[in-house]
Amino acid sequence: METIKLNNGMDMPVLGFGTYLSDNTHIGKYVEQAIRAGYRLIDTAAYYHNEAAVGYSIHKSGVAREDIFLTTKVMSDGYDATIAALNDSFTKLAVDYCDLVLIHWPTNDSIGTYQALESFVKDGSVRAIGLSNFNSEETEAILNIATVKPVVNQVETHINFQQKKLHQYLSEREIVHQAWSPLGEGALLGNSVVKELANKYKKSPAQIMLRFLIQEQVVVIPKSTRLEHIKNNIDIFDFKITNEDMNLLRLLDKKQSISGWPQSMDIEKEY
Repeated sequence: METIKLNNGMDMPVLGFGTYLSDNTHIGKYVEQAIRAGYRLIDTAAYYHNEAAVGYSIHKSGVAREDIFLTTKVMSDGYDATIAALNDSFTKLAVDYCDLVLIHWPTNDSIGTYQALESFVKDGSVRAIGLSNFNSEETEAILNIATVKPVVNQVETHINFQQKKLHQYLSEREIVHQAWSPLGEGALLGNSVVKELANKYKKSPAQIMLRFLIQEQVVVIPKSTRLEHIKNNIDIFDFKITNEDMNLLRLLDKKQSISGWPQSMDIEKEY
């Protein structure tokens, strides 16, 4: 698995397995399948209500804890609530540390929440912290008070919503751009340009879209509940898209969110 260097020196896989809105009755099976397929970054959140199943599956997988890059997320509810919430996540995940914890949304008290996360970094129970769904102004507000720099901002990103301005902003500050919904919730798989390139490279449309983002220095977190797709989504490290074809894919950017979440996102500003 290829990795990317974070601003604190840690290495993070460039591709992970997402668990949002998966069937919580079977999420453990999907996580186990992903780990067996080679995934080493597992992404969950308190909001997903599946941390216990995810944690159990990681332990059951037989892969050493230190070989799994585990990400979870907390709500932006302020200092004291965050301390309690993250300790609850540790209990559900059955771990004594997390590799990365993100603030899930820039709502309520992001500053107090971030300061609480910093305290976990300082006591060693969290290795790195970051943001999710933050625009550049909201990120800047965190940077202005941070004693521990955020390593990641995870936002909706796919070929129709490439977030180029935000990507540049994050890159200039050594914050990794991480993509949720990198396949556009499946709605973009039929794009004619993507399908043409899939035929050219003998890959699937999903593999083309994931490979494109990785070559753009965007970490991707696809999700699937089908074993075939779980395996295919990670099978993207044996080819490289040419510069000419990368330019074709860059032209597909319509600056259009598919999810519409968060409601406060400024599409025109691209975060």
